[in-house]
Amino acid sequence: MHKKIKARRAVEKPHIKKDDQVVILSGDDKGKKGRVLSVNAEKGVAIVEGINFVKRHTRPSKNVGKGGIVEKEGPVAIGKIGLLTPDGSKLTHAKIIKQGEEKNRVCATTNEPLGRK
Repeated sequence: MHKKIKARRAVEKPHIKKDDQVVILSGDDKGKKGRVLSVNAEKGVAIVEGINFVKRHTRPSKNVGKGGIVEKEGPVAIGKIGLLTPDGSKLTHAKIIKQGEEKNRVCATTNEPLGRK
């Protein structure tokens, strides 16, 4: 009679992509802004720069060096992340505009391109 752990849900098409500017909507880091480093749609999580730091105990190796306790960003549920306008002032949504064969993600409020520059 073990407790069942609730698994995070997969997301078919996440509303955020790598290099988007986002804000955290709930939790300990509520209101903090950052850039998305990676998105894992299968687990329904994203890693945001400067948000949700976790401590990892690492062994000494050639790559890491001395080892010890290392702090790095942990995953955040995609549902707790909101997309920001390119200037970072307010929340928005992404919409896709087709221009011939190309598809571009743009900000729904300002029509500026989102993501990678």
